[in-house]
Amino acid sequence: MKKVYVITGATSGIGKAIVSTLLSCDENIVFAGYRNEKYIEDLKGSIPFYIDMERPQTIFEAAEFIKSKTDKIDTLINVAGCVVAGVMEQIPIENIKKQFEVNTFSHLDFTQNLLSLLNSGKVINISSMASFGVFPFVGPYCASKRALDILFNSMTLESDLKVVSIKPGVIATPLWEKSIELNKEAINNCENYEKQMNYMVNNAQKNGQNGLNVNKVVDLVLRVDKMKNPKPSYTIGKDAKFAEIFSKLPFDIQNKIIKFGMKCKFRN
Repeated sequence: MKKVYVITGATSGIGKAIVSTLLSCDENIVFAGYRNEKYIEDLKGSIPFYIDMERPQTIFEAAEFIKSKTDKIDTLINVAGCVVAGVMEQIPIENIKKQFEVNTFSHLDFTQNLLSLLNSGKVINISSMASFGVFPFVGPYCASKRALDILFNSMTLESDLKVVSIKPGVIATPLWEKSIELNKEAINNCENYEKQMNYMVNNAQKNGQNGLNVNKVVDLVLRVDKMKNPKPSYTIGKDAKFAEIFSKLPFDIQNKIIKFGMKCKFRN
Protein backbone atom coordinates (compact mmCIF):
# COMPACT_ATOMS: atom_id res chain seq x y z
CA MET A 1 0.00 0.00 0.00
CA LYS A 2 1.45 3.35 -1.02
CA LYS A 3 2.27 5.83 1.75
CA VAL A 4 2.34 9.56 1.16
CA TYR A 5 4.97 11.68 2.92
CA VAL A 6 5.52 15.44 3.00
CA ILE A 7 8.90 16.73 4.20
CA THR A 8 10.14 20.29 4.64
CA GLY A 9 13.85 21.13 4.70
CA ALA A 10 14.41 18.27 2.28
CA THR A 11 17.62 19.47 0.62
CA SER A 12 20.12 19.12 3.47
CA GLY A 13 20.86 17.42 6.76
CA ILE A 14 18.13 15.38 8.41
CA GLY A 15 15.49 16.23 5.79
CA LYS A 16 17.70 15.13 2.89
CA ALA A 17 18.56 11.88 4.63
CA ILE A 18 14.89 11.15 5.37
CA VAL A 19 13.90 11.77 1.74
CA SER A 20 16.69 9.54 0.45
CA THR A 21 15.68 6.69 2.76
CA LEU A 22 11.97 6.98 1.97
CA LEU A 23 12.67 6.97 -1.77
CA SER A 24 14.53 3.68 -1.46
CA CYS A 25 11.07 2.10 -1.23
CA ASP A 26 9.33 2.33 -4.59
CA GLU A 27 5.88 2.33 -2.98
CA ASN A 28 6.41 5.64 -1.17
CA ILE A 29 5.19 8.92 -2.60
CA VAL A 30 7.41 11.67 -1.24
CA PHE A 31 6.70 15.40 -1.47
CA ALA A 32 10.01 17.17 -0.80
CA GLY A 33 10.20 20.86 0.10
CA TYR A 34 13.00 23.04 -1.21
CA ARG A 35 13.84 26.76 -1.13
CA ASN A 36 16.89 26.96 -3.39
CA GLU A 37 16.24 25.75 -6.94
CA LYS A 38 19.81 24.56 -7.41
CA TYR A 39 19.01 21.61 -5.14
CA ILE A 40 16.04 20.31 -7.17
CA GLU A 41 18.31 17.81 -8.94
CA ASP A 42 19.01 16.21 -5.55
CA LEU A 43 15.29 15.47 -5.18
CA LYS A 44 14.92 13.13 -8.16
CA GLY A 45 12.26 10.51 -7.52
CA SER A 46 10.28 12.78 -5.23
CA ILE A 47 7.64 15.38 -6.00
CA PRO A 48 9.46 18.63 -5.21
CA PHE A 49 7.61 21.72 -4.04
CA TYR A 50 8.86 25.23 -3.37
CA ILE A 51 8.46 26.62 0.13
CA ASP A 52 10.15 29.49 1.96
CA MET A 53 9.50 29.26 5.68
CA GLU A 54 9.80 33.05 6.01
CA ARG A 55 7.13 33.79 3.40
CA PRO A 56 3.56 32.80 4.36
CA GLN A 57 2.32 33.04 0.77
CA THR A 58 4.70 30.30 -0.35
CA ILE A 59 3.53 28.13 2.55
CA PHE A 60 -0.06 28.49 1.39
CA GLU A 61 0.91 27.84 -2.25
CA ALA A 62 2.94 24.76 -1.29
CA ALA A 63 -0.05 23.32 0.59
CA GLU A 64 -2.36 24.04 -2.37
CA PHE A 65 0.08 22.31 -4.73
CA ILE A 66 0.18 19.21 -2.52
CA LYS A 67 -3.61 19.16 -2.22
CA SER A 68 -3.85 19.24 -6.01
CA LYS A 69 -1.71 16.10 -6.25
CA THR A 70 -3.05 13.86 -3.48
CA ASP A 71 -6.13 13.38 -1.30
CA LYS A 72 -4.25 12.13 1.77
CA ILE A 73 -1.00 12.48 3.70
CA ASP A 74 0.15 9.61 5.88
CA THR A 75 3.01 11.50 7.53
CA LEU A 76 4.02 15.15 7.53
CA ILE A 77 7.63 15.61 8.69
CA ASN A 78 8.52 19.19 9.62
CA VAL A 79 12.29 19.49 9.44
CA ALA A 80 13.22 22.96 8.13
CA GLY A 81 14.91 25.25 10.62
CA CYS A 82 17.72 27.65 11.42
CA VAL A 83 19.70 28.83 14.44
CA VAL A 84 19.77 32.44 15.62
CA ALA A 85 22.58 32.87 18.16
CA GLY A 86 24.22 35.68 20.05
CA VAL A 87 24.05 37.68 23.25
CA MET A 88 20.41 38.28 24.19
CA GLU A 89 20.96 41.92 25.16
CA GLN A 90 22.40 42.55 21.67
CA ILE A 91 20.35 40.39 19.26
CA PRO A 92 18.07 42.55 17.09
CA ILE A 93 14.40 41.81 17.67
CA GLU A 94 13.97 41.25 13.93
CA ASN A 95 16.40 38.33 14.13
CA ILE A 96 14.41 36.80 16.97
CA LYS A 97 11.21 37.19 14.97
CA LYS A 98 12.91 35.42 12.05
CA GLN A 99 13.85 32.57 14.39
CA PHE A 100 10.25 32.01 15.44
CA GLU A 101 8.95 32.47 11.89
CA VAL A 102 11.20 29.73 10.52
CA ASN A 103 11.26 27.27 13.41
CA THR A 104 7.75 27.65 14.84
CA PHE A 105 5.08 29.65 13.03
CA SER A 106 5.82 28.35 9.54
CA HIS A 107 5.39 24.73 10.60
CA LEU A 108 2.14 25.49 12.38
CA ASP A 109 0.90 27.41 9.34
CA PHE A 110 1.88 24.61 6.93
CA THR A 111 0.29 21.94 9.10
CA GLN A 112 -2.96 23.90 9.47
CA ASN A 113 -3.13 24.23 5.68
CA LEU A 114 -2.73 20.45 5.27
CA LEU A 115 -5.09 19.27 8.02
CA SER A 116 -7.76 18.19 5.53
CA LEU A 117 -5.31 15.57 4.21
CA LEU A 118 -4.14 14.39 7.64
CA ASN A 119 -7.35 12.77 8.90
CA SER A 120 -5.67 9.50 9.86
CA GLY A 121 -2.07 10.61 9.49
CA LYS A 122 0.57 11.86 11.87
CA VAL A 123 2.91 14.82 12.18
CA ILE A 124 6.55 14.33 13.14
CA ASN A 125 8.41 17.48 14.16
CA ILE A 126 12.18 17.59 14.27
CA SER A 127 12.61 19.62 17.43
CA SER A 128 15.85 19.70 19.45
CA MET A 129 17.34 19.13 22.87
CA ALA A 130 17.36 22.95 22.86
CA SER A 131 13.66 22.63 23.67
CA PHE A 132 14.74 21.78 27.22
CA GLY A 133 16.05 25.36 27.40
CA VAL A 134 19.40 25.10 29.18
CA PHE A 135 21.75 26.68 26.64
CA PRO A 136 23.13 30.26 26.81
CA PHE A 137 23.82 32.29 23.64
CA VAL A 138 21.20 30.37 21.66
CA GLY A 139 18.17 31.65 23.57
CA PRO A 140 16.03 32.35 20.48
CA TYR A 141 16.67 28.86 19.14
CA CYS A 142 15.79 27.21 22.47
CA ALA A 143 12.62 29.28 22.79
CA SER A 144 11.48 28.60 19.21
CA LYS A 145 11.85 24.84 19.64
CA ARG A 146 10.07 24.90 22.99
CA ALA A 147 7.24 26.91 21.47
CA LEU A 148 7.05 24.43 18.59
CA ASP A 149 6.60 21.57 21.04
CA ILE A 150 4.02 23.36 23.17
CA LEU A 151 1.85 24.57 20.29
CA PHE A 152 1.79 21.20 18.54
CA ASN A 153 1.17 19.34 21.78
CA SER A 154 -1.92 21.51 22.18
CA MET A 155 -3.10 20.15 18.83
CA THR A 156 -2.89 16.60 20.15
CA LEU A 157 -4.92 17.59 23.23
CA GLU A 158 -7.58 19.34 21.19
CA SER A 159 -7.97 16.80 18.37
CA ASP A 160 -7.23 13.24 17.26
CA LEU A 161 -4.16 14.30 15.29
CA LYS A 162 -1.05 12.35 16.28
CA VAL A 163 1.94 14.67 16.75
CA VAL A 164 5.40 13.45 17.73
CA SER A 165 8.39 15.58 18.70
CA ILE A 166 11.84 14.18 17.96
CA LYS A 167 14.48 15.90 20.10
CA PRO A 168 18.00 15.11 18.87
CA GLY A 169 21.20 16.22 20.50
CA VAL A 170 24.03 17.57 18.38
CA ILE A 171 23.81 16.08 14.88
CA ALA A 172 26.55 16.19 12.24
CA THR A 173 24.73 18.27 9.60
CA PRO A 174 25.39 21.46 7.57
CA LEU A 175 23.14 23.34 10.02
CA TRP A 176 26.17 24.31 12.08
CA GLU A 177 28.14 25.92 9.25
CA LYS A 178 24.95 27.64 8.10
CA SER A 179 24.42 28.98 11.62
CA ILE A 180 27.88 30.59 11.61
CA GLU A 181 27.10 32.36 8.36
CA LEU A 182 23.61 33.39 9.50
CA ASN A 183 24.94 34.87 12.74
CA LYS A 184 28.08 36.51 11.32
CA GLU A 185 26.95 39.99 12.36
CA ALA A 186 26.26 38.93 15.94
CA ILE A 187 29.60 37.11 16.09
CA ASN A 188 31.56 40.08 14.78
CA ASN A 189 29.74 42.64 16.95
CA CYS A 190 29.71 41.17 20.43
CA GLU A 191 31.43 43.72 22.62
CA ASN A 192 32.51 42.23 25.97
CA TYR A 193 31.55 38.72 24.80
CA GLU A 194 34.34 37.98 22.30
CA LYS A 195 35.57 34.87 24.11
CA GLN A 196 32.09 33.41 24.29
CA MET A 197 31.37 34.01 20.60
CA ASN A 198 34.71 32.54 19.53
CA TYR A 199 33.90 29.47 21.60
CA MET A 200 30.46 29.20 19.98
CA VAL A 201 31.99 29.35 16.49
CA ASN A 202 34.63 26.73 17.26
CA ASN A 203 32.03 24.51 18.89
CA ALA A 204 29.67 24.83 15.91
CA GLN A 205 32.45 23.78 13.54
CA LYS A 206 33.19 20.74 15.68
CA ASN A 207 29.51 19.84 15.91
CA GLY A 208 29.21 19.77 12.13
CA GLN A 209 31.73 16.93 12.02
CA ASN A 210 31.59 15.20 15.39
CA GLY A 211 27.86 15.16 16.11
CA LEU A 212 25.63 12.09 16.07
CA ASN A 213 25.29 10.46 12.65
CA VAL A 214 22.21 11.81 10.93
CA ASN A 215 21.08 8.28 10.03
CA LYS A 216 20.45 7.59 13.73
CA VAL A 217 17.77 10.27 13.67
CA VAL A 218 16.37 8.94 10.39
CA ASP A 219 16.08 5.45 11.91
CA LEU A 220 14.15 6.84 14.87
CA VAL A 221 11.83 8.85 12.61
CA LEU A 222 11.04 5.75 10.56
CA ARG A 223 10.41 3.66 13.68
CA VAL A 224 8.04 6.29 15.03
CA ASP A 225 6.31 6.48 11.65
CA LYS A 226 5.48 2.77 11.84
CA MET A 227 4.06 2.97 15.37
CA LYS A 228 0.30 2.97 15.76
CA ASN A 229 0.43 4.84 19.07
CA PRO A 230 3.78 6.60 19.45
CA LYS A 231 4.72 8.66 22.48
CA PRO A 232 4.44 12.45 22.13
CA SER A 233 8.21 12.91 22.47
CA TYR A 234 11.45 11.03 21.83
CA THR A 235 14.96 12.11 22.80
CA ILE A 236 18.01 10.81 20.93
CA GLY A 237 21.70 11.26 21.76
CA LYS A 238 23.52 11.14 25.10
CA ASP A 239 23.74 14.93 25.23
CA ALA A 240 20.01 15.26 24.61
CA LYS A 241 19.19 12.74 27.33
CA PHE A 242 21.45 14.62 29.74
CA ALA A 243 19.75 17.91 28.82
CA GLU A 244 16.35 16.33 29.49
CA ILE A 245 17.42 15.15 32.94
CA PHE A 246 19.15 18.44 33.72
CA SER A 247 16.02 20.39 32.79
CA LYS A 248 14.12 18.69 35.61
CA LEU A 249 16.28 20.42 38.23
CA PRO A 250 14.89 23.57 39.87
CA PHE A 251 15.49 26.55 37.59
CA ASP A 252 17.73 28.40 40.03
CA ILE A 253 19.98 25.35 40.42
CA GLN A 254 20.23 24.99 36.64
CA ASN A 255 21.30 28.61 36.36
CA LYS A 256 23.89 28.33 39.13
CA ILE A 257 25.47 25.26 37.54
CA ILE A 258 25.55 26.80 34.06
CA LYS A 259 26.94 30.11 35.30
CA PHE A 260 29.64 28.30 37.28
CA GLY A 261 30.58 26.29 34.20
CA MET A 262 30.75 29.42 32.07
CA LYS A 263 32.87 31.21 34.69
CA CYS A 264 35.36 28.34 34.64
CA LYS A 265 35.45 28.13 30.85
CA PHE A 266 35.75 31.84 30.12
CA ARG A 267 37.85 33.05 33.06
CA ASN A 268 40.75 35.32 32.11
